[in-house]
Amino acid sequence: MTDQNGISEVRARGLKTMKTVYGWDMPSGDLGDFYTQTVEHLFGDIWNRPGLTIRDRRLLVLGALAAQGQFDLAKVQINAALQNEELTEEQLEEIVILLSQYVGYPLASGINASRIAVVADRAKAARAAAKAAESTPAENGSTP
Repeated sequence: MTDQNGISEVRARGLKTMKTVYGWDMPSGDLGDFYTQTVEHLFGDIWNRPGLTIRDRRLLVLGALAAQGQFDLAKVQINAALQNEELTEEQLEEIVILLSQYVGYPLASGINASRIAVVADRAKAARAAAKAAESTPAENGSTP
């Protein structure tokens, strides 16, 4: 079944799930077979299976990424987990401590560095947003 834009039901479900998981809109156009499999199979089907929450799935993905040393991808997952309020900074630190025992300290150190970088980037962005809000005349009641 397709909608008025020619997008299949499974593709639409996959794009919606990707937005939920990552917090941003994904391209809906044809970006090749790999992207199609990612959207339709991984996010349209697998991430929508019953039995696990998005948070549960994210925890599993973080463990897999740690075990493989995929620290850049871990940053995406960590940021999304914080953005979606699925995990707190403290919980992420506990995850790293636990993972160190299962994947080893070198790999856990990489995930920890990713966690620290994401938390620092988010804090910097929050400070910049607060500073911008303070300097916006309309928001503080003054006129230009």
